[in-house]
Amino acid sequence: MRILVTGGAGFIGSHLCGRLLTEHEVVCLDDLSTGSLENIRRLLSNERFRLIRSDVRTVPLEPFDQIYHLACPASPVHYRKDPLQTLRTCFEGTDRLLGLDARFLMASTSEVYGDPLHHPQTEDYWGNVNPIGPRACYDEGKRVAEALCFDYGRLGADIRVARIFNTYGPRMQIDDGRAVSNFIVQALRNEPLTVYGDGSQTRSFCYVDDMVEGLIRMMERNIPGPINLGNPEEISIKTLAETILTMTGSKSSIIHKTLPGDDPKRRRPAIDLAARALGWAPHTTLREGLERTIAYFRAVL
Repeated sequence: MRILVTGGAGFIGSHLCGRLLTEHEVVCLDDLSTGSLENIRRLLSNERFRLIRSDVRTVPLEPFDQIYHLACPASPVHYRKDPLQTLRTCFEGTDRLLGLDARFLMASTSEVYGDPLHHPQTEDYWGNVNPIGPRACYDEGKRVAEALCFDYGRLGADIRVARIFNTYGPRMQIDDGRAVSNFIVQALRNEPLTVYGDGSQTRSFCYVDDMVEGLIRMMERNIPGPINLGNPEEISIKTLAETILTMTGSKSSIIHKTLPGDDPKRRRPAIDLAARALGWAPHTTLREGLERTIAYFRAVL
């Protein structure tokens, strides 16, 4: 089977490529704007793996059996650098790929729920998104990508939409601005940990191996979704910072800065549908995942 993974040199994409390569031929399409050659270096020597370094919106594409579409900057630091490029990748890139007549999985996001008024977030919740705010290029970009998928699906395309909640693990970027990587890097450098607001806002964190398993299971099932994939265990950002300080043995302090605009106050997936339809649930505890992630960043730093 020939499988295309867009964004395959990124954090989740590189783990997905490695897992798929054990059984299939894998083509990784990535412009390396946020992905990294280092993430896929060990895969490049495999004759069944190929990297195409190009833009998903313009590159000539051949037929594939399956497409995992992960191409898009996923952290606020990166998607706000060029919001128009983010929007174009979401719309134009998704539109092109859906025209290839392959089994298609769209990596959507919990950000389609915005700053939710419904908790935990279920797939039938339409969200509370600011369409003109500083995060809109990503939030609305993913929402329009979902709309494309389901309109193509109504015309006969074989589509799946996975809504990915916060994911962490080895190969996260040092400077991606996300809570787990920020706190670990700051703690290992004995720098103050930056908590925005009072730290009472919550997130749920899914280890990358569990997320990859969920994506593969969804591709194998004939269920369009959308389906939430994430860890339903909720933790406050302040508690996460304190946990990482303890686990790293850091002498760092915690400092507070102003909460960015439109930052969600609570975020936790309802995964009942994933459990029923995919037989999936995350198995890696937060402590286990953090231990592996801290070890990775110690080596990188």
